[in-house]
Amino acid sequence: MTDTNAAKSTEPPDSVPVAGRPRRRKLLVGAFTLTIAVLAASGYLVLTLTGQPVRTAPLVLDEAGTVFWGQTVNRPIEVAANSITIRRVTVRAGGTAAIVVRPGVFGTLVEESTIQCVSSGTDGIGPGGYSALRVRVKGCREAFRQTEGNPATIVDSTQDGRPYPGGTPASPIGPIPDPAAAAQMANEPVYAPAQTPPTPITYWPSAANTGVPAGTALRNSGSLSLRTAGQVVTGLNIVGCITVAAANVQILRSKITCSSTTYSIRTLAGTTNLLIQDVEINGMGKNSASICCTNYTLNRANVYNMIDGPRLATNTRVTNSYLHSLARVPNSHNDILQSTGGNNVLVRHNTLLSYNPVTNDPFNSCLTIGSETAPTLTNLIYEDNYCNGGNYSIGISPRLIGSNIFFRNNKYGRNYRYGVVSGWNRAGVTWDRPTNVYFDNGRPVV
Repeated sequence: MTDTNAAKSTEPPDSVPVAGRPRRRKLLVGAFTLTIAVLAASGYLVLTLTGQPVRTAPLVLDEAGTVFWGQTVNRPIEVAANSITIRRVTVRAGGTAAIVVRPGVFGTLVEESTIQCVSSGTDGIGPGGYSALRVRVKGCREAFRQTEGNPATIVDSTQDGRPYPGGTPASPIGPIPDPAAAAQMANEPVYAPAQTPPTPITYWPSAANTGVPAGTALRNSGSLSLRTAGQVVTGLNIVGCITVAAANVQILRSKITCSSTTYSIRTLAGTTNLLIQDVEINGMGKNSASICCTNYTLNRANVYNMIDGPRLATNTRVTNSYLHSLARVPNSHNDILQSTGGNNVLVRHNTLLSYNPVTNDPFNSCLTIGSETAPTLTNLIYEDNYCNGGNYSIGISPRLIGSNIFFRNNKYGRNYRYGVVSGWNRAGVTWDRPTNVYFDNGRPVV
């Protein structure tokens, strides 16, 4: 539904029910047509063409699963149903907030949109329980309102032209190493030598050099079940989840938005050599893990808004990727990466952010190994990563039954709760003390 003063969309939006539709009449003022809404008092403000504030009712989105997009809306938007997406929308409004998410509503996604507050006391989005992806907020008191009990996930967004807290600067990344045989993994050279003074943060992946390459045209798709050997999926905007049960499948240059409480991508029996490359994965604050569990390579990926990131099990590789913006839910135990046992795991040259700078929440870890249900792990290399956050940034459980586990040439931030690493000297673990160092001064963390 197009708003009273909305610019016509180049593509028709999904049908959107609107509560409190006003009666309208038009007046000619000079060469301009001015729309005046005859309303009951609502407490919301918009501006007329002459810059004078008037009260107007909100645009209410109350049908679950609605995608509202491509519009200019000159009044507040209220989200009153679950799993609503607001995409490529410009909102200009006053009142409490330009976009209000009603209590108890979940699954709200605001992406690639602009919010302009017309009152200095107006927030951009609030009060919490939503995800904002590439949202530009201007002139608002608080851009993204949230609380500890009702947090939001903010990704690659700005407030008055400045990056909202939590972003990582962009830079090119180095060449991508070819896959190596599992038996040779322990002998692979480190990605780069340890450096003092510290390596610039721009050395590691960010939103600018991961995910779907700029300019890629995407075709809409729902959930996929990939069961043909050698199948290649590319250039899709997948609103749904993926299961794979075949050899040598490739998922390339695609965006995945999955609201499942399990996984965005699940590998089933029969999966070998799955390649997931140049993808963006949004777990909608609901994925228990973004990928599970074996026989895949994740490369140049931008993965966010999930309770846990990828699970690490037999024959898994996570390289050159940006994993960030975990979603806190009640009683969650959030890890960017977590092993579920297995053999032959590589984690190399990634940005792993287990920290919410807005709520000062360190979550649990960048990497946890030795889980209670699957403590046996062999042949893991964790090298050349930037990690920040966690109760412990690296959690090595006392339950671990491990061998040939190497930690080398990694940099760590200081937004942890207790320390960088627990259990660094456990049996089967080689912790290269001189090259596991603080990012800010290059000194060993233990």
